[in-house]
Amino acid sequence: MRKIIDFTDNWLFTKPGEPQKSVNLPHTWNAVDGQDGGNDYWRGTASYTKLFPRPALEPGGRAVLEFLGAAMTADVTVNGKHLAHHEGGYSTFRVDITDVLRDENTLTVAVDNSENDRIYPQKADFTFYGGLYRGVNLICVPEEHFELIKDGTLGIFVTVELSDDLKTAAVKVETQHNGSEVEITLCGETKCVKSGAEFKLDNPHLWDGTEDPYLYTVTARLPGGDEVSTHFGVRKIGFDPNLGFLLNNRPYPLRGVSRHQDREGLGNALTVKEHREDMELIREIGANTVRLAHYQHAQEFYDLCDEYGMCVWAEIPYITHHMEKGRQNTLDQMRELITQCYNHPSIVCWGLSNEIAVHGMSEDLMENHQLLNALCHKLDPTRPTTMAHAFMLDQDSPLIDVADIGSWNLYFGWYLGELEQNDSFLDEYHRKHPDRVIGFSEYGADANPRFQSPRPESGDYTESYQCVYHEHLLKCIEERPWLWATHVWNMFDFAADGRNEGGKDGQNQKGLVTFDRKLKKDAFYLYKAAWNKREPFIHICGRRYADRAEDVAEVKVYSNLSPVTLYEDGKALETKDGRTVFTFKVPLTGEHMIEAKAGEYTDRITVRKVSEFNMDYSFSRKGPVANWFDEADFDSSCYSIRDTMGTLQGNPEAAAIVNEIMTKARASRGEVAQSASSNPALQKMMAGMSFEGILKKAGENVVPAATVREINAKLQKIRK
Repeated sequence: MRKIIDFTDNWLFTKPGEPQKSVNLPHTWNAVDGQDGGNDYWRGTASYTKLFPRPALEPGGRAVLEFLGAAMTADVTVNGKHLAHHEGGYSTFRVDITDVLRDENTLTVAVDNSENDRIYPQKADFTFYGGLYRGVNLICVPEEHFELIKDGTLGIFVTVELSDDLKTAAVKVETQHNGSEVEITLCGETKCVKSGAEFKLDNPHLWDGTEDPYLYTVTARLPGGDEVSTHFGVRKIGFDPNLGFLLNNRPYPLRGVSRHQDREGLGNALTVKEHREDMELIREIGANTVRLAHYQHAQEFYDLCDEYGMCVWAEIPYITHHMEKGRQNTLDQMRELITQCYNHPSIVCWGLSNEIAVHGMSEDLMENHQLLNALCHKLDPTRPTTMAHAFMLDQDSPLIDVADIGSWNLYFGWYLGELEQNDSFLDEYHRKHPDRVIGFSEYGADANPRFQSPRPESGDYTESYQCVYHEHLLKCIEERPWLWATHVWNMFDFAADGRNEGGKDGQNQKGLVTFDRKLKKDAFYLYKAAWNKREPFIHICGRRYADRAEDVAEVKVYSNLSPVTLYEDGKALETKDGRTVFTFKVPLTGEHMIEAKAGEYTDRITVRKVSEFNMDYSFSRKGPVANWFDEADFDSSCYSIRDTMGTLQGNPEAAAIVNEIMTKARASRGEVAQSASSNPALQKMMAGMSFEGILKKAGENVVPAATVREINAKLQKIRK
């Protein structure tokens, strides 16, 4: 019989320069310093030591250590003998320790997350935690047992072929073991075979996404008593350039979020409790897909995705920066990902890389992707491969053709450009490449809930602008049903040690929920209103924006109900029919109780009229973004800063004015301008941006307000 001994407790942790201390797993040494954005973020080698007695083994039995996650490399030593070296911080690996066991044993694991040039990830917008941040087990098996060592295998693999009419399913079960025969049982039927068996299911109960995520269980047993089992689902997936994703022969638009695996105060050392809390929040907004970025996640979370009916994009951490010495590591991580996750019905595609071409293309990069793509199809012919491309990649790049399907990370309206450029980019790509399956893999805007504005603008880090941004992108997505999947970046704020912005160091704040999971930002309720059809609710935005200097306040209500009535101090102001977003104008004179009602559901907030804008609501501490002009400053028959870069560049006189200020911007700071000067795709995108937007993104320290007015005055003298 197989016996699994939990090695969670009683480890001694040693970090250079610090006293040894006792810890339990899961554990990371970056739970604090990897999240605060300071210079104390430590990457290096630390060690974990555990004493344990010799386990009882059957004659010929084996003892195997199982590591569910050791970041980023691990060296395993038992009783002074080095037994294994593993590279890759997100997958399971196992080590046979039988031959070195004593009555009393010392296990030491040296774990290293230091920078190198061969193990991914090395450059990315998230913290690279170190530690034994998932569980460790000691598995004792009889002499005849299922494979444990090779690629952290499950030892059992299920492949389902569902008929076109969904009436019959051929279920192929394959096992890996060292015995002569195996008993495989499915739905009460047992077959005694050498390694694999096929079963037929008539009128199978389908795994049907969030509506009915039914799971079957298959069990394999060896005569000596070793046994393994796995869940699987019966479902048919498809991808169409015009219909998007298909589940069980019907269009099933995938609309959801991306997720990183860390949490404030814990780092990536999560338990099943935290994984389930995350899933409950994702389920609450009504999502039906999760992109598990940018690495292999815990098996517990894939299990939850199976259980909740989430369709999953699973990927390896081949991200941002291609390393010529890292090819083998990408292949190893992909092989482990597929081997360990093969049976999960929730997984619908394998991600090859993310924004890998941002530093340029090379033959080595292309060949790496071709090898990865071939490996995926060899290991799993049933699922397509995909990639997430950065918006600055040329739409005709040969890299796009490598994977079966693709997706784009677009941030127009946040990092650069106008919100409408998300729409135009997707439409242009779909028009140019009508036979390609296209998705929207990342979009988002940072929001610190402390910051609020009556006139939200890109770059202000307000919760208010995050709402404006996502309202536009939600509409963009709803108007393009051919997008096979869309994923908000991100469901949760997450640690990014290199960041120092938006009032919170060391965090990416694009989440719909805060890093500690304690606060749902207003944009959370926008998606809940659009996607959650099971739970009626109503939510008033701006509850953290209590002090308001405006005479008439805009009040937004998100709800999946209609009509919505807004009340001020108990008096009905207006009733509106609609869907998802309801916007009202509310006069302010003092302190007011604002209430929204839809049927039996209600929500309320309190606001108060103040004489001046509350500076605590502004990240810049300069108050809300000021308008540079009055409408009288613009004659539509002449050029102005409100014209796009492309329009201004089309007139030699206007172009000379624009180019002069862009040259100064590059010399001063001009990150966008610097990038655009050497990137044709980015130049094309900037041509669709308003010059006013570019100047605002540069900031007043680069282009002062007086200079902006002077530029506009010059442009207004040039007739169109």
